[in-house]
Amino acid sequence: MSVPLLTKSYEASAAVTGFRFAKFSDVSNTSKVAPAAANTDPIIGVFDAMGANSGEMADVHLFGIVLLDLGGTVTAGGPLTSDASGKGVALTGLTGTVRRCGAWALQPGVSGDRIQVLITPSIIQLP
Repeated sequence: MSVPLLTKSYEASAAVTGFRFAKFSDVSNTSKVAPAAANTDPIIGVFDAMGANSGEMADVHLFGIVLLDLGGTVTAGGPLTSDASGKGVALTGLTGTVRRCGAWALQPGVSGDRIQVLITPSIIQLP
């Protein structure tokens, strides 16, 4: 079950797949979006189920409870960031590192699962 509370359409600067993390692709010059590809990318939300081709409009869920594809094992209540494919993975890193959090897992899962998450774009400094 998804409960997206805020969704906005953006032009895609690359092909995007649904249920993956979205980021702004060129924050200095446009508000176009692309799939997130790293735990340091400026994640803004999760693409809706439809995805889009480059140059088309893509819907991005910016807030709410939505479904996200996983690229690794996660635990319920854990912070999530993006892997190289825009899939959700557990947010990890060395002490003192800064990471981009895109969502919090609302259930556990493993790579290949699609789980419910609460979208919460933020920056986290690991203790």
